[in-house]
Amino acid sequence: MAVSKNTFGNYKNQEILQYTLSNDNGMQVKIMNYGATITSITVRGKDGEIKEIACGFDTFESYFSETYKNNAPYFGCIVGRYSSQIKDAKFSLNGKNYKLADNCGNNNLHGGKEGFDKKVWDAEPIIKSTSSAIKMSLKSHSLEEGFPGNVDITVIFSLNNANELTISYTAVSDEDTPLSLTNHTYFNLSGFSESIENHIATVHTDKRLALDDTGAATGEIVNLQGKVDDLRTGKRIGDVHKAMNDGFEHFYVLGNQNEQLNPVASISSEDGGLTLDVSTTEPCMLLYTGKYTSDELARENGDKYGKYRAFCCETHRYPNGPNIKNSPKSITQAGETFKSTTVFKIS
Repeated sequence: MAVSKNTFGNYKNQEILQYTLSNDNGMQVKIMNYGATITSITVRGKDGEIKEIACGFDTFESYFSETYKNNAPYFGCIVGRYSSQIKDAKFSLNGKNYKLADNCGNNNLHGGKEGFDKKVWDAEPIIKSTSSAIKMSLKSHSLEEGFPGNVDITVIFSLNNANELTISYTAVSDEDTPLSLTNHTYFNLSGFSESIENHIATVHTDKRLALDDTGAATGEIVNLQGKVDDLRTGKRIGDVHKAMNDGFEHFYVLGNQNEQLNPVASISSEDGGLTLDVSTTEPCMLLYTGKYTSDELARENGDKYGKYRAFCCETHRYPNGPNIKNSPKSITQAGETFKSTTVFKIS
């Protein structure tokens, strides 16, 4: 188990560092402190060779290419203050109306024009006997991107010898505020040798949130029992794509009212010989299969990204939660500690 670091770039006269978490199995997770962004995950496949299974880049400059900025896929970053879309970029809280940036049509997406993915986080390695870990910290000021409250955020990335990458979030605000944090890593368990359409996906629920024509959640919960996007028994992603005539952008409702760490999804690649198991304390998970990702994007070594070349399992509070009555834990109260944990296990 080890943590190492290297200089990755420079942003507004600040040194950007990349940290590497390593375990005894040869698995490595690289994370830069710009956006608290996972830039790489490598692991041994069934053939014993090291495979890259996450979308990202080997140079800091690649995150600022015109293609990447125009497509905005949010590879590997921490998203906040609020994940996914907030309808009409506005909400009301405690009798006050708040207006946000409309950076996704008329809606607000992933915290706005300069969300947590575009901040330089403080970073501190954590010494543990059972894992290699890094703590990232950030202070978000009141009315930053339109959200109320000064918020102190901490995210701990931890890798152990069971090939479990645990991401633990805590945050405290001095005012009531919407808060929904997630990690936006895209995975391809074949090591990008093929698309993810041959992956088998299982999600342990038969419910998802309905979306309106702008992509914002309405609060309606759709029963999927017997439908093609009911993934309680594993299905080949490409078969479901064909049946839906579309890719996944599904906010699966997990229940989880007690915020226990529960297994929620399992996705596997026969070609790569790898399986990703997802557990979370969160009430919702977006399964996204990169249907909007630009085919022009690729890692410097030639790994091709693009449509259906990777998937995300984004665990968080309900999208548009501040505008949905009784949306679970979408508002963090003043002085309350926001807590969230998600585990990605590679086997």
